[in-house]
Amino acid sequence: MLTPPRTVVRRDGGLYALERALQRRGFRHVAGADEAGRGACAGPLVAAAAVLPEGRRGEIEGLADSKLLTPASRERVYAEVVARALAYAVVIIPAEEVDARGLHVCNLAAMRRALASLTTRPEYVLTDGFRVDGLDVPGLAVWKGDRVAACVAAASVLAKVTRDRIMVELDGRHPGYGFAEHKGYITAEHTEALRERGPCVEHRFSYVNVAAVAGREGTPPRARRPLGAAAPEPMERSGRTGGTVGVALGEQPRPPAPVGEDVVMEGGVR
Repeated sequence: MLTPPRTVVRRDGGLYALERALQRRGFRHVAGADEAGRGACAGPLVAAAAVLPEGRRGEIEGLADSKLLTPASRERVYAEVVARALAYAVVIIPAEEVDARGLHVCNLAAMRRALASLTTRPEYVLTDGFRVDGLDVPGLAVWKGDRVAACVAAASVLAKVTRDRIMVELDGRHPGYGFAEHKGYITAEHTEALRERGPCVEHRFSYVNVAAVAGREGTPPRARRPLGAAAPEPMERSGRTGGTVGVALGEQPRPPAPVGEDVVMEGGVR
């Protein structure tokens, strides 16, 4: 039996080269998955997945890693992704679930849930950086995937814009921290606000900087959230009924999925 020739993707082939190569090998529907908010010490973790159409309809002007786009450009590209994607889904994991289950477990589970929510079943999955086990289709973890694969870049924009909008809303509920500006990341201004005001319910107490100002740095990461602390209010759900959107805002914690050990970033940031 002849071995099929290897598929070679050139580094200078552009953002769509990897998906086009997979499609030439018979994987028509290639899904990308990415997240936003891993390094933040406040607010939710947001994961998204997207399947873009084949051909020119799937080519979105200005699509790139969400971190490389201005806020206005992200909003424009977000609208294009929503309009053109064959399917997309967004999953929001609140801060208290990150504390309870661990960041890495939540990250993998959220991407798995986003991929499982796609109304167009992917035939191949590309993820940014982390391999997601438990899928029933082949997949590949791509280093800096949001700069290499269009579907991953689309997922990164969906996740980033969704999370930024949530943080702006949370700024109105918890004024004084500057959530609308720094989006919960550990800036000098956020650190100063934490020292002056202490953490609010939207902070991740499993992170060392939050635990320190809360006086709980000597407590194991998953037990640092104070007992009796009120959970964040559920956020309003959104999405088109019967469409290609799967949006889970303010979901209640689910039982842990069997995704392996939580080995990174508990009690720390990267």
